[in-house]
Amino acid sequence: MGKLLRAVRNVTVTAGAIGVAGVWYRKRAERLLSLRAQTVLVTGAGSGIGRLLAIGSAQRGAAHVVVWDIDEYAAQEVVQEILALGVDASYDVVDITSDESVDAAGHTVRERIGSIDFLVNNAGVVTGKAFLDQNHEDVERTFQVNALALYRVTRQFLPGMLNNRFGSVTVISSAAAFTGVARQTDYAASKWAALGFTESLRAEMRHQGHNIHTLSVHPFYVATGMFEGATSPNVLLPILEPNYVADQVFRTLEAGKHQLVLPASASIARWLNILPVPVADRCRDLFGINSTMDHFVGRDEDATA
Repeated sequence: MGKLLRAVRNVTVTAGAIGVAGVWYRKRAERLLSLRAQTVLVTGAGSGIGRLLAIGSAQRGAAHVVVWDIDEYAAQEVVQEILALGVDASYDVVDITSDESVDAAGHTVRERIGSIDFLVNNAGVVTGKAFLDQNHEDVERTFQVNALALYRVTRQFLPGMLNNRFGSVTVISSAAAFTGVARQTDYAASKWAALGFTESLRAEMRHQGHNIHTLSVHPFYVATGMFEGATSPNVLLPILEPNYVADQVFRTLEAGKHQLVLPASASIARWLNILPVPVADRCRDLFGINSTMDHFVGRDEDATA
């Protein structure tokens, strides 16, 4: 089935005579942002939310799913799970902090399957250290993975989307993109950058008249191990289950929406910014936001997902 869907997808992006099935699939994708018969690439897809998004894309009938991860064994495992579903899949071992690694992998993907229809920038890293405990390498790595990699990776596949006049770029950001959090001076700042990247990319595509969709995702802490030890301050901000988050990402993406905040109550962080700073700070204290990282341990010394 995977090879058939991929063949149909390839027909839809080929100039000239296009079959009835090809037209139907492409129109359906444009109308509903359906992943069926489309190509999908997920970064950081070897574990956590990335793994669920890669497998979920296959379950939704993608023609081909590309798994990017720095861990080759993990990437292979995910590809095997996808192949077992009857969907084509491949992987590349990629260091998204390296221009050379991303350039080489991007070239390989284009040679192997052509353009990417749905790009999911999922890879992320967190140190969870207090400001004075962070060294320059900590901060640089956080920004390299969470922010600068968005430029490297998206640059590889946006030209193909523009050529096909169809495509979607998803960025997995964080609820921390809306408010500062203690022990997240590196992480929150990098996620603010990720939000700015996504919104500016959408603005530029609209301004230039391109039909390219963007989605920014802003979850509270997710129980993948990346934020092991982080706590929920109150019932309005529960620790999220990974399968729930992945399902909501797909629902939002396929609905053609542009932003997802999980849980919805986390949206209050955006509105705190319109209050006078002392009042907003007091509200954050009442919600317990700055105590959430007090017992953080992470997955390893530096947790990644």
